[in-house]
Amino acid sequence: MAASSSCFPDVWSWIQNLPPITQWNRDSMSLGIYSLKSTKACLKFSITKNTLNHTPSVFFSIIVDYNTPISLWNSKSFKTNSQGPKILDEEITSSLFNNFINGVLNYGPMKNTTFLHIPPVDTISHFKEIFDLSVFTLTLLTCIYEAPHNIRSECLTALENYLTSSYSREISKMLMRLLGSNIEEQWMRSLNLAITNWVVELKASKHSLRAIVPLFSYAFSTFELCKVQLYCPIVAMDIETSSESSPQDRLKLSLRYHQLEGVIQFAYNVIPQEEYTNVVVKVDNIRCDVVRLVTKTLMAKRGAGEVEKHFPSRISLQLTPAFQTNVLSVSVGRSSENPIHDIGTGMSVDAGFTPPTSIGLNVTASETTTMSLKPWKFEQSVYGYSANLNWYLHNLDGREVISSKPPKTAMCCPRTSWFKDRYSKASRAFTKQGGVIFAKDEYGDAVVWKVDKGQMGKSMEWELKGWIWLTYWPNKLRTFHNETRRFEFTETLNISLT
Repeated sequence: MAASSSCFPDVWSWIQNLPPITQWNRDSMSLGIYSLKSTKACLKFSITKNTLNHTPSVFFSIIVDYNTPISLWNSKSFKTNSQGPKILDEEITSSLFNNFINGVLNYGPMKNTTFLHIPPVDTISHFKEIFDLSVFTLTLLTCIYEAPHNIRSECLTALENYLTSSYSREISKMLMRLLGSNIEEQWMRSLNLAITNWVVELKASKHSLRAIVPLFSYAFSTFELCKVQLYCPIVAMDIETSSESSPQDRLKLSLRYHQLEGVIQFAYNVIPQEEYTNVVVKVDNIRCDVVRLVTKTLMAKRGAGEVEKHFPSRISLQLTPAFQTNVLSVSVGRSSENPIHDIGTGMSVDAGFTPPTSIGLNVTASETTTMSLKPWKFEQSVYGYSANLNWYLHNLDGREVISSKPPKTAMCCPRTSWFKDRYSKASRAFTKQGGVIFAKDEYGDAVVWKVDKGQMGKSMEWELKGWIWLTYWPNKLRTFHNETRRFEFTETLNISLT
């Protein structure tokens, strides 16, 4: 693992090289994390003797040294090894690492750490880098919530630049794998709640949002499976379309405090032929959920309720071999669909006698035509050696949701609108939680690349680019506000040709 290019310090090595507390000539020792250019303040990581206990112990702090030290976060106390060369042994180091993880989770809407199990630290690859990343992530959150206002912006910009660097993103992937999926979701909700609060503060103060990189995604590949996990707070997504009417304050809060959580899984297999090799890729599972970042109680008390939120309206994926010299062709396995038309054979007849001034009978007849459409339409296409997979959400009138607006008449006739009470109807286009799941039983048609047979036994890189659109139309609330937001991501998948 290449060293970080950041000027941020190596916290792990600093702790490991501290002398026993019996050799200290003062009660605390500090490591500078970041010195602010605009002021003489300094963000520090500190270790302090716990003088209240008879047994030797220490606690750690994140502080701002600004005129007088301001404590942003304190750890619990840890017993020290007064006889050995290191202050903390492996067991206590693991406990300290857990303290950092819990410190991050405690800022989130959920605080269930039942699934948090950390293996022995000497078995964790790149533990030093993971340890430091957890410290700086916790520092980011404490600065958002606890740092003095006049120094907060500069501290957060420096921390954000570090945490979104390519180096830190690679370490973040290792940390997520270490924490496991359940704790990972809590970690990202805690982090994105803090980012949401930061974005709201910046908007209120008219600051630019360009520096913030809110999307976190990562990919990993294993035998016959590739997976991409992604998270993005709603407030940080680009607005594509929006109504002229501004949302009410309560609705604004509900729309702000959600995040998108997505999982994209591809199953693949490699089939050798006589002249070439078929690489067959299928959609295994795609999940997009819109998850609240605050408690249900807060959403009901200060917001418009948790059912007033965005919903997925379009998903586009583009899968492309990174190196195409050895690719021969690509083909899709699904034909374009046409909507099913059910033509009614019955006729309605209106008859009536003519007025007395004439003689005769007027008869009018009409034929009824009905159309059956699924809410979600799936399409495959090919561009060069890229496979394009698209899911479009449609309204009752057959128009794509992202290019249309809810009809104003639906305010008066909500029963005829699929988007009213959209999470409780039996015919809903979403799960009851407000997301969508596309499984291989319905969207599992394959894309096949024919590859030169000489690539057998090697690993090929595929680039996955994705775009996800989220739309808000009123659910139970009477409002004319609507909007669509979009974000994109890029990840690399590795497919082993064995």
